[in-house]
Amino acid sequence: MICRAFNVLSAFCTRRLRGVLLCALLPFSNLGATVPTSVAADWPMFRGSPGLLGVSDTKLPNSLKLLWTFKAGGAVKSSAAIVKGRVFFGSDDGSLYALSLRDGKKIWSTATTGPVEASPLYLDGKIFVGSTDASLYALNAEDGKILWKYTTGDKILGAANQIQIGGTNCIIVGSYDYKLHSVDAATGKPLWTFETGNYINGAPAITDGQTVFGGCDALLHVISLKDGTKVKEIEAGAYIAGSGAFSEGRIYIGHYDNEFICADVPEGKVIWRYKDRGFPYFSSPALAGDKVIFGGRDKRLHCVNKTDGKVVWTFSTRGKVDSSPVVCGDKIVVGSDDGRLYMVNLADGKEIWSYEIGPPLTSSPSVAGGTVVIGGDDGNVYAFGTDK
Repeated sequence: MICRAFNVLSAFCTRRLRGVLLCALLPFSNLGATVPTSVAADWPMFRGSPGLLGVSDTKLPNSLKLLWTFKAGGAVKSSAAIVKGRVFFGSDDGSLYALSLRDGKKIWSTATTGPVEASPLYLDGKIFVGSTDASLYALNAEDGKILWKYTTGDKILGAANQIQIGGTNCIIVGSYDYKLHSVDAATGKPLWTFETGNYINGAPAITDGQTVFGGCDALLHVISLKDGTKVKEIEAGAYIAGSGAFSEGRIYIGHYDNEFICADVPEGKVIWRYKDRGFPYFSSPALAGDKVIFGGRDKRLHCVNKTDGKVVWTFSTRGKVDSSPVVCGDKIVVGSDDGRLYMVNLADGKEIWSYEIGPPLTSSPSVAGGTVVIGGDDGNVYAFGTDK
C-alpha cells in the first residue's frame, strides 16, 4: 500500500536522519565516473560517504565532554556536515548555518523559504542542501552566498549526494515530486530526472556509477547515474522513509512494515530479511566489517550479521531510535528520542557512556576530528569531545 493512502504520511516520512564523510576518488572506466570511496578526516555529507556507510575514522575515548551548544531558531533535524573546521546544518527556522567547530560561534546563516530538514553536502567549496520550499540550493561555503537555486515540484527532505561523470560534478537529490534529480554542481542546470511512483524521502546511495534508493512506492530503484535510466527495480515489501547503505553490490535498508532487509543489486532480489518486533525502521544503517547497525522505533539499536541478517546484539534505550548510528573504530554513537546521546561497544552492544541532553534527538550524529555534533528538537546543536 503506497504512502498517499494515509493522512499520516508526512508525520512518518519526514522524520529524517542525516550525516557524512569524504573520500578519495577512483575512476570508473565504463562511465568516466568518480566517487569517493575511503574515509577521511572531515564529514562533508550525510552518513559520511556516497555509499552512506555511516563510518568515521575518528577514534573516540570512553567518555566525552560537552564542548559547546548553539541555539538555532527552530528544531534541528538536519545532520551536520563538518569540513575544514566548520559545521554546516539546517534548521526548521528555514536557515542553513555555518559555525566554528572549535567554539560553536556563528560564522554565517542563510535563509531559505521553508524548514531545512535535509543534511547539507560539501563539495569543492560549496554547500548543497534541499529545503521544504522545493528547492535545492548551492551556497558559497565561505560566506553563505546563494550561488544558484534549482526548483523541483515539491519539498526536499533527504540529503543530496554527488558523483563526477565525464568531468562534470553532478548533484543527485530526491524530492516529494516523486522524482530523482541530477543537476550540474557548477550551474544548477538539470541533467536528467527519473520519476518513481511516490515520494522520495531518503538520500540516494551511490557506488559503481549507480544509485539505489527507496521511497513510498515500496520499491528499491537502481538507476544509472550516467543518464538516469532504470537498471532494475526490487520489491521492498513496504514503503521506505529512510536511506540505505550501499556496498559491494548490496543495499541494506529498513522499511515501514517492521523489517530491515538486504538486497543483492546485481541479482535484483532481497537475500535476507530481519524482523523482530512490530515496529518500523526509519534509521539509516552503518556498515562495519561483518556487522550492520541500525536503530528502530522499538527503542533499540540493532546489530545483525551482514551475510545472513542474524542478530548479533541489541541495545535498549528509553525512546525510539530514528537517529542513524555512526561507527567510530570500536565504538558506536547514536541519539534517541529519550533525549540521550549514547556510545556503545561495537563488539557486544554494551553501553560505554551516555549524556542526557533532554529533548528528542531525531538528527543523526556527525563525527570528525574527535568531535561529535548532533542537533536536537529543542533547536540546539551540541558538540562533544575532549579538552584539547
